[in-house]
Amino acid sequence: MILADKIREERKKNGWSQEELAEKLGVSRQAVSKWESAQSVPDLNRILKMAELFGVTTDYLLKDELGQMASPLPMDEAPEESRNIRKVSMEEAVDFLKLQEKQAPLIAFGVSLCILSPSILIVLSGLADDKLFGITDKVAGGIGITVLLLMITVGVFIFIKCANESQKYDYLNTEAIETEYGVSGMVREKKNAFTGKFNLFVSIGVVLCILSCLPLIISGLLTDKTYIITLMVGLLLVMIAIAVNMFVRVGIVKGSYEKLLQEGDYTIGKKKSSVVIGRISGAYWCVVVAVYLAWSLTGMKWEVTWVVWPVAGVLYGAFISIVKLVLKAEE
Repeated sequence: MILADKIREERKKNGWSQEELAEKLGVSRQAVSKWESAQSVPDLNRILKMAELFGVTTDYLLKDELGQMASPLPMDEAPEESRNIRKVSMEEAVDFLKLQEKQAPLIAFGVSLCILSPSILIVLSGLADDKLFGITDKVAGGIGITVLLLMITVGVFIFIKCANESQKYDYLNTEAIETEYGVSGMVREKKNAFTGKFNLFVSIGVVLCILSCLPLIISGLLTDKTYIITLMVGLLLVMIAIAVNMFVRVGIVKGSYEKLLQEGDYTIGKKKSSVVIGRISGAYWCVVVAVYLAWSLTGMKWEVTWVVWPVAGVLYGAFISIVKLVLKAEE
């Protein structure tokens, strides 16, 4: 248990409310509430007073947290870079986690919009080819391209807005950090509690990706009507969009925990290469967008050119893996 849990547990053992404990310690009820929710940490004098009130030792209150803290070197022995290391307070960590939890569904929605953007165009093109509902190629193209551009615009707006809001935390992606007392314990507890949801969302997303091709395969075997096949392509995109939405939602939240704990893709070593990978990724997707627009606008085959995105997604994973191997070899 972390300090927050121990304060809450000992208070309840003594049958005190937050107001009663606050009165005994000479603080506000809000202060006690923040201690118990790990949003802030009591000072040493309060910890000593609580140990006396609860009838426990200060070691009991602090030992789990202290066990996670490395013994620092004296300042005259510490390397120069460690003296200037960025420190993250409890308040800053809590604000960062709240922002990531708020942005995760928004960014996931923006990604889904980008994936779904060609779906209307594809479906309308199928209806136009079979001359259904009086839809012509011009109508299908006009409505479809308009919807496509609007959906991409909304998605890009969401990405830019979220990026601007979280810009002050960009250092977590590239710099080595040191968290203040209590932060690591709080973040690790949240990460452990989130593991079940993460595994569930990823499992459902993988299943949706596997099943997404079935409607298109079955319709291709049973009929040659264009509008049915394009409807199935639209359904495929919907299923993929839902799956990716789930991946992104939980991935962002899990990533926020790993950034503060400097684990997974955010260890100190990996942070050094993340800047290079970020620049390469940006260039890669700019090329993909250019290829997609050039092919689509010159041939006006929007119902076909959507395939650029899943192919680019698959190739991106392999491409980044090669980049990481090259960077690791250079180290």
